[in-house]
Amino acid sequence: MTEESAQTTATPVCYRHPDRSTYVTCVRCDRPICPDCMQPASVGFQCPECIREGRKTTIPARTVFGGSLSGEQGTVTRSLIVINVVAWVLTVAAAVLTSEISIRELGRFVIFGGVTGVTEWGAAIPAYGGGFIQVQGGIAAGEFWRLLTADFLHYGLIHLAFNMYALWILGRECERLLGRARFLALYLFAGVGGSVAVYLFSPLNQASAGASASIFGLLGAMFFFLRRLRADPRGLVFLIILNFSLGFVVANISIWGHIGGFVVGAAVGALMAYLPAGPNRARLQWIALGGVAVALVVLIALRTASLGVLF
Repeated sequence: MTEESAQTTATPVCYRHPDRSTYVTCVRCDRPICPDCMQPASVGFQCPECIREGRKTTIPARTVFGGSLSGEQGTVTRSLIVINVVAWVLTVAAAVLTSEISIRELGRFVIFGGVTGVTEWGAAIPAYGGGFIQVQGGIAAGEFWRLLTADFLHYGLIHLAFNMYALWILGRECERLLGRARFLALYLFAGVGGSVAVYLFSPLNQASAGASASIFGLLGAMFFFLRRLRADPRGLVFLIILNFSLGFVVANISIWGHIGGFVVGAAVGALMAYLPAGPNRARLQWIALGGVAVALVVLIALRTASLGVLF
């Protein structure tokens, strides 16, 4: 046997592991690959390099409204619930440690809540003092963090439990349809929208807190999601009317906070649902959210100017 014929009949080796013999080749590049390099394909096996190249040209699956499929896990919804619960626990702990409430009053406070140093710091309060020159705190005095923190504070376990149950039901469905990032944007925009409405229309020294503004925002957005998907929204409309009605028969409910959250959430939901699909949809959605943010900032500035407050 000549040297040339011996090379022709030699056993092929893996192109990545020359010390391993193999008779399996990649279905795309036809190079020999060993068991450690074999990546299952629809037909046969592919090598790692061909798999990487294929991923570069594969368009990732998206939800009907352009979000990633990661939202199906409900991670953001669960995280928001944890944040709200932790914030409430810290509120109770701070009230006990600073002697704002006594041990004897603790049971009632846990269930029904009350005003504490934490809620005074973070609730959506348009202004302390109620006058033009006498304003010494609140949103009007530049405490703009209240527009966001109010959405994560609650007055008592009952208040917290109702909102978290609604968030668990609505949040997972909205997150599944939108994906994580868009759902989080919807939730936060609705919460801030509720605080802005409180700032615009509520009495100056009236505090408001709770995730219900965001919950109403999810309801408003879900209406447009159902319409876009050609699903029957009548059950949702009944739920919306029922929840708005409670604001007029149950004491200490921030009607303006609910209205503001609902309007902003509905606007964000409509933008997410009806902006045209295509390669530029994500960009258009985020630009539209920027427009909503600008509108909210303008309303805050106009309200602040109308109070005659300089800071």
